[in-house]
Amino acid sequence: MSAGAPRGAGGEDSGGGLRASLSGLTTRGRSFLAAGIAAAACAYVLGQSELLRVGLLLVALPLICVVALHRTRHRVSGSRRLSPGRVPAGAEARVQLRMDNVSRMPTGLLMLQDRVPYVLGPRPRFVLDRVEPGGRREVSYRVRSDLRGRYPLGPLQLRLTDPFGLVELTRSFSTYDTLTVIPRTEPLPPVRLAGDSSGYGDGGRRSLALAGDDDVIPRTYRRGDDLRRVHWRSTARYGELMVRREEQPQRSRATVLLDTRDVAFEGAGPDSAFEWAVSAAASSLVHLLEQGFSVRLLTDTGTSVPGEGAGGFSSGGHESAEAAGLMMDTLAVIGHSDGAGISRAHDALRGAGQGGGFGGDGLLVAFFGDLDDVQTELAARMRQRAGAAVAFVLDSATWAGEPALAQDLPSPAERLRRLRDAGWTAVAVPPGAAFGELWRHAGAAPLGTATSGGRG
Repeated sequence: MSAGAPRGAGGEDSGGGLRASLSGLTTRGRSFLAAGIAAAACAYVLGQSELLRVGLLLVALPLICVVALHRTRHRVSGSRRLSPGRVPAGAEARVQLRMDNVSRMPTGLLMLQDRVPYVLGPRPRFVLDRVEPGGRREVSYRVRSDLRGRYPLGPLQLRLTDPFGLVELTRSFSTYDTLTVIPRTEPLPPVRLAGDSSGYGDGGRRSLALAGDDDVIPRTYRRGDDLRRVHWRSTARYGELMVRREEQPQRSRATVLLDTRDVAFEGAGPDSAFEWAVSAAASSLVHLLEQGFSVRLLTDTGTSVPGEGAGGFSSGGHESAEAAGLMMDTLAVIGHSDGAGISRAHDALRGAGQGGGFGGDGLLVAFFGDLDDVQTELAARMRQRAGAAVAFVLDSATWAGEPALAQDLPSPAERLRRLRDAGWTAVAVPPGAAFGELWRHAGAAPLGTATSGGRG
C-alpha cells in the first residue's frame, strides 16, 4: 500500500501557505468578504456600531474557514492500493483509494481526483461527504489498457471545502504507483519440438559425483535415508553422519529470441506484426517455464534477460518465478531497436555455446521480422548453436497488405527455404494467426521443414 501526506505539509512557509489558501476563496466566500468590508465602511461613515459588528462577522467567517482548511490540509492522509500491479493487456486492475481524517476537526465536502494516463481510461473523480475526526472513507475504480507498457497512477489530488462552501483548496499528494501492462499470452499445447527434450525427466541426468569419492558432494543424514548411501569418509571428516546426494535432474535450456529491429516491422498498434511477435514471445516464455526449462529472453541487441548469471538463464524454484516476472516486465516496455542487424544476437549465442552456457542441446525459439540476404544468412548460422531451432517468420508486406515487397528483400518463400536448408523448423506467420495453432504445427513438423499456419 502506498501512503503519503499532502505536499508542503510541515515544510511550507506559514505566511505563504495562508496567502495560497486565501486564493481558494469561492464566489460565496469572496461575496461574504466584500459584504463585510462594505458593511464595516458604512458603519464607520454612519456611526452604526451594530452594523460594524455585522461587517466584522461577515469578514471573519471566510477568514476563519481559510485558517481552518489551512490547518486541516496537514491532517488529511491518503493512500492508494493497486491490485494487481501487473496485468495482461486487455485485463482490468482495481485501484482502491483511502482517505483518513487524522485531525480533531471534521472535514467539509471532499472531492478526490486521481491522475491516470489517457490510455487507461477517464480520470476518476469522487465526492465524499463530511468525514468525522478519525474517520475513513474508501472508494475504488478500475483501469484497463489494450496497450502494454508501464503507466504511472497519481499523484492523488484532494479538493477540500469548508461546511459553508466559502473556501475550496486543491492539494496534491506526493506518492504514486505504477501499473505494468504485460503482453497478452495464450496457453500453448504441450508438443515436442524437433530435437528438444522436456524440461525434466526425459533429459539427461547428471550426478553430483562423477569422478570418484573425492568429487562427492555429501549432505547431512536425514531420517529415512538409505544407510547404503552413507559416505564414511565425509562422516569421519565432519564428525556427523553424511550421505551421498541423489542424482538431480538436469534442466533443459531454451532461448527465446525476439527480433526488435525497426526496419524489420511496419505498422503499430495492438494488431501490428511487432505486437504479435512480442505477445508470442511472452507465450513461449511462460510455456517453457511451466515445462521446467531454464529460459532466457534474447533480443537482436544481444541483451539477455534475466541476466548474466548461469549464462543468462533462469534458475528453478522461486528464482524462476522472479525471472519470469523480470522477462515479462521487459516485454511490457520493449520497443524497436535502432540496429539494422542481428549480428549481436548471433554473437551472444555463439559466446554462450563456446562457454558452455547454451550448449549444443538447447532449444532456440526465434521470432523474426523482415530479413534481407545478410540477416537471413546470420539467422541460418544461428541454427548451429542449438539442438533444436524453430523460427516464426513475419513478413511486413503481408501484414500491412502491401502488394509488393521491397526490392532488396528476398521473398518470404525464399527466406523460409534458406532457414529450412540450415536445419530450422521455419513457420510462416500470416496476419491474425493464432499462435497456439502455429506452435502445434511447429511441433508436428519434421526437422528442417517450412510450414504455414492458418488464420486465427
